[in-house]
Amino acid sequence: MAIEGIGRIEAIEALTRKSLWLASWMVHHANHIRPNIDGVKVGGHQASSASMAAMLSTLYFGVLKPEDRVAVKPHAAPVFHAIQYLMGRQIREKLIDFRAFGGAQSYPSRTKDTDDVDFSTGSVGLGVAFSAFASLVQDYVRAKDWAGKERPEGRMIALAGDAELDEGNIYECLLEGWKHGLRNCWWIIDYNRQSLDGVVREGLYDRIEAVFKAFGWKVVTLKYGALQRAAFAEAGGEHLKAWIDACPNALYSALMFRGGAAWRERLSDEIGDQGAVSALLARRSDDELAALMANLGGHCVESLLDQFEAAGNDEPTVFIAYTVKGWGTPLAGHKDNHAGQMTGAQIEQLRSAHRIREGHEWDRFEGQDKPDALAAFLAAVPFNTAQSRRLTSPAVPTIGPQFIGTGPTSTQAAFGRILDAIAKTDSEMARRIVTTSPDVTVSTNLGAWVNRRNLFASQEMADLFQKEAIPSTQKWRFTPEGQHLELGIAEMNLFLMLGAAGLSHSLFGERLLPIGTLYDPFISRGLDALNYACYQDARFLLVATPSGVSLAGEGGAHQSIASPLIGMSQDGLASFEPAFADELSVIIDWAFDYMQRSGDARPDLADWPRDVTGGSVYLRLSTRMLEQVPREMDETLSADIIRGAYWLNPPTPQCEVVIAYQGVLASEAIAAAARIGGDRRNVAVLAVTSADRLNAGWQAAQRGRLHGDRTAGSHVENLLSQIPHSASIITAIDAHPATLGWLGSVQGHRTVALGVEHFGQTGTVRDLYSHFGIDAETIVAAAGHLMAR
Repeated sequence: MAIEGIGRIEAIEALTRKSLWLASWMVHHANHIRPNIDGVKVGGHQASSASMAAMLSTLYFGVLKPEDRVAVKPHAAPVFHAIQYLMGRQIREKLIDFRAFGGAQSYPSRTKDTDDVDFSTGSVGLGVAFSAFASLVQDYVRAKDWAGKERPEGRMIALAGDAELDEGNIYECLLEGWKHGLRNCWWIIDYNRQSLDGVVREGLYDRIEAVFKAFGWKVVTLKYGALQRAAFAEAGGEHLKAWIDACPNALYSALMFRGGAAWRERLSDEIGDQGAVSALLARRSDDELAALMANLGGHCVESLLDQFEAAGNDEPTVFIAYTVKGWGTPLAGHKDNHAGQMTGAQIEQLRSAHRIREGHEWDRFEGQDKPDALAAFLAAVPFNTAQSRRLTSPAVPTIGPQFIGTGPTSTQAAFGRILDAIAKTDSEMARRIVTTSPDVTVSTNLGAWVNRRNLFASQEMADLFQKEAIPSTQKWRFTPEGQHLELGIAEMNLFLMLGAAGLSHSLFGERLLPIGTLYDPFISRGLDALNYACYQDARFLLVATPSGVSLAGEGGAHQSIASPLIGMSQDGLASFEPAFADELSVIIDWAFDYMQRSGDARPDLADWPRDVTGGSVYLRLSTRMLEQVPREMDETLSADIIRGAYWLNPPTPQCEVVIAYQGVLASEAIAAAARIGGDRRNVAVLAVTSADRLNAGWQAAQRGRLHGDRTAGSHVENLLSQIPHSASIITAIDAHPATLGWLGSVQGHRTVALGVEHFGQTGTVRDLYSHFGIDAETIVAAAGHLMAR
């Protein structure tokens, strides 16, 4: 890219300095100039941004194409926002309000920032692994006979600090990537040899290199910049190189902080010989010597460009770029610089070095010698396209609920049969579904789907058991047309894969309907990645089964207690726990619509704003078989199931007690109601399909009334207004009782909340229900106690 008046490297170096200044000033302004009304620390990461300034600038201004996707190191957010501002993708006001309400976010967010964020970052390590799963999803999309096949392949790129490599999910991801033949993925390690609180251990580089090579990655080391390589070619340069290679991390950082005179003293003492090495040092001033020693590979635009452009094939590549934390600032190298900020005197020192006039701190080309040439260079940067890099894909029409009969069944078994029924339709919806599971495909009832739809692999692989005529219920073939992504047992990988697949419409222009299954208790194991996927606004269906102590024989380690509360509290996730197969059919049909919404709501179900924008869905299912309720599904019942509850046995004006259950305890609630009703008491039974949806609607109504809308109401208020105030409520769930215990607060009814508060154990279902007090007998006893008051 030739621009009159300025060379490519010169331009990127100038923009690197400009990004460094803007990032540093952004944090300083937020902490020391903008009024701080509440006195709470604002924070920011001047040093962590500085160490990545050259790498990010070289990527965005020199290497990236519009189809590439980037996960930025969380603590480099200020320099990322600065780069976006220079390209015209961010406005000045957002930088001025960095870390303030409505301003640029502390960590890059694809949902909250207005600049061009591909992947949200913040929880360290997750953005790194997410890029690999995005690459696998790109391969999946391109293997199908869809329009996305014709789009250019993008590289999925993550920039990470070396301290992020302490996160275990990165290594789980490496193993999964190796299994699936990962392609088009770059990880760029900011090897500044400092963590949040100190300096990393010696010898870390060798361990990092060995791990990546073991998983088939190409390893590119960027240790020396062009200035250093030129110095090594001088007489005595080999001694300087040997000294740098042997220098401990802590000492190198300390000398960086102390500056040129300290470098000269140390080098003269240890390798100076009044000959070639001394002459090499003497030819440089203190400032020039400091610049030479700071010219590590990760700060050298020329070296970065050479290595990035040389890595031209689709082989997964990790670049280990040596850097100095705080590079180019007075904080460079100090072990306390992670959370530290420049003082007023230090920011003035930086201002002088960058030639920034008072009142011109935010000007795009302030302090630059060739502003017009830089503007022309930026306009020609390949990545700086005027078109939106966020793609779109039309919603896939749903095919309606798939009802599967009325015989005794569990919701887990019903899920498998519903999915099998969808597979038989060969509809566009069926073609867009992709399933995945952490090594529990069969035990979560995905087997029939996989038998019909096969497993995905980039190349055909025969089922050797079938080929050898060995009988098996799993007739599984790996093929590019397959629609199941087989994962290892790591739940973090499951949620990262669901997140990447759930953004396929935006990243790759092709709609996917991802379904992930796992055991309900192990949601907690991958909760950070689940939260991260929802924060990205990824769209998927999470099916968690088996759940609760109803999985009696497996014991406490495989029994869940808190997962319904996770479903209620997790933003971006609508949570359901149906009891019956027809409820599940309605919910799954609704879920496929909800997952695809982007602003146009179904007016009959838009009880609160989230229904307009859509989101992901979580189903908590059980292995316990229940007798099904003989009934015809109509529009009213379907709507109530989605809103969160309906009357299985409606109240009369004489109602004395309401039994409200969620999920598999339907059997206990129905049995208890029959026994209490046998005493000629009036008992109503409330079938709760979603405590999450009920509670969300109630909260929305209360907020509406608080803001002056006197007509605001909610589904749960309408339901409970039908029972006398003197009636009592008993809630029952195979999970923490707080899930439903709030129902008494809606209209002020006396309430007893039954549930499971402690780790489970082995036994029969009857044993455990009795032990935890969630059986019919306990419900009857609670009703007798309430009615006797």
